[in-house]
Amino acid sequence: MSLLEQYEQQYAALIAEITAHIGRLQQQSSSSDRHELCSKIDGSLPEAQELLEQMGLEVRELNPAQRSSFNSKLQVAQAELRRLQAEYKQTKDKQPNAFTTLDLGGASDYYEDVSINNDQRQRLLDNSERLERTGNRLTEGYRVALETEALGAQVLNDLHHQRETLQGARARLRETNADIGRASRTLNTMVLRALREKVVLYGVGVCFVVAVGVSLYLTFAPGSTSAAASS
Repeated sequence: MSLLEQYEQQYAALIAEITAHIGRLQQQSSSSDRHELCSKIDGSLPEAQELLEQMGLEVRELNPAQRSSFNSKLQVAQAELRRLQAEYKQTKDKQPNAFTTLDLGGASDYYEDVSINNDQRQRLLDNSERLERTGNRLTEGYRVALETEALGAQVLNDLHHQRETLQGARARLRETNADIGRASRTLNTMVLRALREKVVLYGVGVCFVVAVGVSLYLTFAPGSTSAAASS
C-alpha cells in the first residue's frame, strides 16, 4: 500500500469520526458533554487539514495520468472538510436549549436543513466513490499501458537482436561465398595447368614417335640397304 493510500484511509476514518461527533453535538444539551465533543472536534479538524496537505504533496509526485484523478478526489475531500467546518461552527454557536424555544414551524425547518445536509453529504460520498472507482480504472488502464509498453520494448529488443544475428549470418555467408569463389578460381587454374601439361606431354610423345619412325625408315629403307651392300 502506498503512502497516499494510507493518507486516504486515515482521512476517511477521521472525517467519519468528525461527522459522528458533530451529529452527537447536535443532540447534546449537557454543557460538559458538548465541551468534550468540541475538544475532540477541535483536535480532529486540524489533523484532517494536515492530512489533506500531505496528500497534496504526495499527489505532486505522481505521473500526470494519476495526478488528474487524485486532484479531483482531493478537491472533493477539501469541499467536504470545509462543509464540516461550517457545520461544526454553526452547531457550536447554537445554544443547547435553542431547540426547546423553536416552534413547530422552526422544528420543521431545522429537520429540513438536517435532511438537506445529509443529502448533500450522501451526494458528496457518492461522488467520492465514483471518483475513486474512476481513479481505480485509470490506474488499472495506466498499469496495462505500462505492461504493454514494456512488452513492446521487449519485442523491439528481441527484433534488434534477431536483426544483428541475421546481419552476422549474412556477413558470414558473404565471406563463405568469397572463399568458394577463390577456391573455384584456384581449381580452374589447376585444371587449365593440367590440361596444358597433358597437351605438352602428348606433343612430346608424338614427336618421339615421329622421330623413332623416321629413324627406322632411314635405317631399313631400300636405298639405304643397297648403299650399304655396295660398300
